[in-house]
Amino acid sequence: MKKIVFLLLVALSQKSFAQEKLLTMEEAVVKQRGALAPSKLSQLMWVKNTDSYSYVNPGEVQELFICNASDGKVTQAISLPIVNEELKKIDIGTFKVFPVMKWKNEKQFTFEVLKDGKHFFLAFDIKTKKLTNEVTTDIDAENTDVADKTRFVAYTVKNNLFIHDGKNNLIVTNDKDENIVNGKSVHREEFGISKGTFWSQNGNLLAFYRMDQTMVTDYPIIDWTTRPAKNENIKYPMSGDKSHEVTIGIYNVSNGKTIFLKTGEPKEQYLTNIAWSNDEQHVYVAVLNREQNDMKLNSYNAATGLLEKTLFEEKQDNYVHPMHAMVFLPNASGQFIWQSERDGYNHLYLYNADGTLVKQVTKGSWMITDFAGFDAKGTKAFYTSTTESGITRNFYSVEIKSGKTQRITVGDGTHTNMLSSNGTYIIDNFQSTTIPRNINVISSNGKKSRTIYTAKNPLADYKLGEMKLFTLKSENGDDLFCRLFKPVGFDSTKKYPVIVYLYNGPGAQMINNTWNGGGDYWFQYMAERGFVVFTIDGRGSANRGLVFEQAIFRNVGVVEMKDQMVGVSFLKSQKYVDEKRMGIFGWSYGGFMTTSIMTRYPDVFKAAVAGGPVIDWTYYEVMYTERYMDTPQENPKGYAESRVINHIDNLKGKLLIIHGAQDPVVVWQHSIQFLKAAVDKGKQVDYFVYPGHEHNVLGKDREHLYQKVTDYFMQNL
Repeated sequence: MKKIVFLLLVALSQKSFAQEKLLTMEEAVVKQRGALAPSKLSQLMWVKNTDSYSYVNPGEVQELFICNASDGKVTQAISLPIVNEELKKIDIGTFKVFPVMKWKNEKQFTFEVLKDGKHFFLAFDIKTKKLTNEVTTDIDAENTDVADKTRFVAYTVKNNLFIHDGKNNLIVTNDKDENIVNGKSVHREEFGISKGTFWSQNGNLLAFYRMDQTMVTDYPIIDWTTRPAKNENIKYPMSGDKSHEVTIGIYNVSNGKTIFLKTGEPKEQYLTNIAWSNDEQHVYVAVLNREQNDMKLNSYNAATGLLEKTLFEEKQDNYVHPMHAMVFLPNASGQFIWQSERDGYNHLYLYNADGTLVKQVTKGSWMITDFAGFDAKGTKAFYTSTTESGITRNFYSVEIKSGKTQRITVGDGTHTNMLSSNGTYIIDNFQSTTIPRNINVISSNGKKSRTIYTAKNPLADYKLGEMKLFTLKSENGDDLFCRLFKPVGFDSTKKYPVIVYLYNGPGAQMINNTWNGGGDYWFQYMAERGFVVFTIDGRGSANRGLVFEQAIFRNVGVVEMKDQMVGVSFLKSQKYVDEKRMGIFGWSYGGFMTTSIMTRYPDVFKAAVAGGPVIDWTYYEVMYTERYMDTPQENPKGYAESRVINHIDNLKGKLLIIHGAQDPVVVWQHSIQFLKAAVDKGKQVDYFVYPGHEHNVLGKDREHLYQKVTDYFMQNL
């Protein structure tokens, strides 16, 4: 048996004599992100250009508190009734709770109101207590994006892009073909893309995506609510097939003209990480080839669209995965920070504006998971990293010139941080397996720290299973993080059924030193009902470096299943585990893993639930699939080996497949194909569909989903 290295053997602090309650399904599934989540300060943020922070204080009358960072004293309070009185004056309506707001500057906060299909962008002055309507968009506006300085608003209506300049609604694009989409996110939101418009520094120019999907095959999504049912096609480029073509436009608000960047051939490439120079003369774009192994950071002339220079190029044997735009230092140097995994881990690199590498700023066998910004002079950079452990997050500063680092946050666990605009203070949101939430204000030199909020234990009254985090070793010696919940009232002389919950795919990490170990309350719900619940993050999962993640390249599912079997071997070695009553449950990539294991290791699990499973990677999207598998034409063996249907003859245990009928991510065809193969092979499979739901089952129906999953394991284990 492999050596077990325990990181944490942490009994949750909730174990007390007061624990009598059992979680209901509603509490375990719905309220875990609401009433039973660790409480926090609502809308906590920094006031722009100041050392003050603000939050909404709950109570009979909600108030926006503005506090001094140095001593925490409330310097100003603005009650919701005052805001509502101003809203009445412009006949927009009133709020029952404080609106979601942002700080425009140190004197005004802004918020958005949707009424009669229009978006009203409002600004409230905290000194005069007056409200002004800055902009009103057209009806049915979406994807609104406000320029910080000019307050111009970019927005889309259907497939076209518009701008409101404070007086008029300007037409930026007017494409009649709805398959040509402007101002929206592209490339199926891979490569860190989350929006389609990018304002220049002073708000005079707007860069925007234009995506031509006319060449992409239509894919049917059926609306079952109409009579008769109606087909609503989406564009879904599958691996190896024709993908969409993207260009980037630059719209000049002053003259109403648009030019397009000359991003060149081939047209099937990925354009991401868009950034502007401070003088608005240059646009920077990471241009990635379709093979995803060659990335060029290019500079384009914002007036002509011509390529000025390739600043630098990154190549990898497997893939390059650019996720973050360049960030210029807040000084006159013209230097910028670039994030890259070129040495195997995500780190910061300092470049001159001409593309000359100055230095690698951070180094080590750990990942930067978030870059926060700089101090006022641009001499220090701030970031969150996995320096101590892959399951913890701490906040650091680094002196850009010397490379000297300083850990600022204190306490082993997960720190999520917000840096003030001048880099003087941070707001530290801290959680661990034993701490629901502590919020601290810390000086960025780490010398001063003050706790401004401590959350109560939301599960103090509940009977809970003991949880522990630990590591196992993979076949090649990698540490694999594990989380295990023991049943409530655990008796070492008894044998218990087991549920293995897994994902084990790229871009996700299931286990962290945070509240409940990063797991759902449903795991505790099942522990209350006599189950051991286990999860292991095998090779391929996130935040462990390129070698760990790229172990799955061209052969998804293979090393992941081996690592899951390491977890199974550990479970079988525990005297309290009934190896004849083991179940497995996963969704999306976890659904792929679940069906793969049930057909490749058929004697291990008695029952399984697979939600939204990828069954055949030739039916999944171009960007994600080809990164990890190349195309089906280039890697036929890898695709055939990972095709779950090719192994369905081996299926023995009970298997429930669940799918959303309107799933545009893992399209319904995946599990339908599996059902057809099961019928052809005489294999019995249980199946359930959630009409109206996409890739996951959300809202009130999520409780129904987890009741179904629970019932299945109760019946079969």
